[in-house]
Amino acid sequence: MTSATHPHLARRPNTLVIDGRVDAGRAVLTPRGELVNGCADTLSRTLQDLPADTSRLDMDMRRVVFMDTAGLQFLSLLCSYGHRHRITVRTAHWSGQPRRILELAGLDTKDPLHRTEHSAAREPGSPAASAVALEREEQLDCLREEVRQLRQAIVSRPVVDQARGVLMATHSCTADEAWNILREASQISNTKLRIVASTVTAVAGGDGTDPPEELRLALRTAIAHCLR
Repeated sequence: MTSATHPHLARRPNTLVIDGRVDAGRAVLTPRGELVNGCADTLSRTLQDLPADTSRLDMDMRRVVFMDTAGLQFLSLLCSYGHRHRITVRTAHWSGQPRRILELAGLDTKDPLHRTEHSAAREPGSPAASAVALEREEQLDCLREEVRQLRQAIVSRPVVDQARGVLMATHSCTADEAWNILREASQISNTKLRIVASTVTAVAGGDGTDPPEELRLALRTAIAHCLR
């Protein structure tokens, strides 16, 4: 039992071929090729050829090498077939680009038909509703964090530049070396760079404020390391 996509629909011959066998009421179908325009028609013809007493349908997708949105129509047709005939329908062994499309569509790559059946019950804003929505939200979070850091950098830049000047004058080091001292002291003491810089300028200004011992030790360590 073999069905192939019509050349006119797929715009090139044999874009999808579905091989199959039926044993004791269990049909095993193996699509080969691409799930693109026309794939649902190929699947429809294949399903029509299945015996009336078919009680289970398994599809081995390991030989599907590409899919676009037509692949979602393919899955929808499978799901409808299972409901209409009240039989178990499963797909398995997704890999490569088709697997990525399932992930982006928010479908379970091990059991996408199960997710197709139950995804409608999820709230539209549910975190599991769509992998695309999650990816976009993560990107927005990254952009927000970048904006926050840029704003902080704009505010902190004057005091950081002053601290670099203090270190350059005190230790006869270059601007890059002074920057490395501030950055390393920040990392060692787990203190924000702006606070480290403020501490350096405050001590140089003689305002009488003693920095925490942990920060003094971090500065001494950073100076010794960066200027050795």
